[in-house]
Amino acid sequence: MDVDPKRLGALLAVARNGGVVAAADELRVSPSAISQQLTKLELEVGQALVHRTTRGTTLTSAGLTMAQAAEDIERVMAAALLAVDRPAGPDGTMRIGAFTSFLRSVLVPSLADWRARFPHIRVGLVEDDLPQLSKLLRRGELDVLVVELDASGDPPDLPPGVIEEPLLDEPWRLVVPAGTVLRDDGIDLDRLAVPWLGVDETSASSAASSRLRRGSGSAPETLHRYYETTTALALVAAGEGMALVPALALGEAVPEGVDVLDLHGLGTRRIVMRSTKKRTNDAMVRAARELIHEAVATVDLEGRSTQVD
Repeated sequence: MDVDPKRLGALLAVARNGGVVAAADELRVSPSAISQQLTKLELEVGQALVHRTTRGTTLTSAGLTMAQAAEDIERVMAAALLAVDRPAGPDGTMRIGAFTSFLRSVLVPSLADWRARFPHIRVGLVEDDLPQLSKLLRRGELDVLVVELDASGDPPDLPPGVIEEPLLDEPWRLVVPAGTVLRDDGIDLDRLAVPWLGVDETSASSAASSRLRRGSGSAPETLHRYYETTTALALVAAGEGMALVPALALGEAVPEGVDVLDLHGLGTRRIVMRSTKKRTNDAMVRAARELIHEAVATVDLEGRSTQVD
């Protein structure tokens, strides 16, 4: 099969924007030009790649596979261009916004390698809450933004002009005061006589713990409310309550007095990367996306929890 790689760009634009018209706007061509590229690509592949309906255009399973291949090609090319050319921009600064555990466990450990490979790029990491980071992204003060979501909850509406791609799904863990659960107990949230700790409402932990409380009828929150996972672990170790934390946040040593439970039904935290549509082809944004995907590929979630049978 001979496929013109240039046509993959049209398919990828449709996948990212959810339709032919929006894809045409991004690529600054007419909708008919996008449709022609899709038709020719389908002939080259020998399979239908999109479903065309009165409500829009969606990708078939074959289309999703080809779109993923197109994205892989885009990332490889971004890395290659980054390696041979100085990046565009007045000062060669790449700015990445993210939440605490991702910064600590994924981005900060990657900085030395990035600096050695690309000495002409300065990488600036920005930690803040989601509303503030989202403002920075929309204002162009961040190249990309890494966000956490509760995968079992309803996906939030993206701000206008913002696109999103998945990075990692990781399991939620329940942290409780040591000895709360005995090994011969059938672990059941309804039976745990431990109150939930309050958590910052903008976090994925808040959405996930609220989901579990609604489903189990668990005890109400205590007076405590935390922002950092380290604070939650300290409160749990003191016997003040229990909390839901992601496996990635347990990379550091868990303090004495805390049991980490891996329970069925807790769900997963989804980590996604956001950027703006208008900067999809920006060299610095493409480079940031490539480097972050590389860093995520090295994440090892094994050994970050204690299974209680």
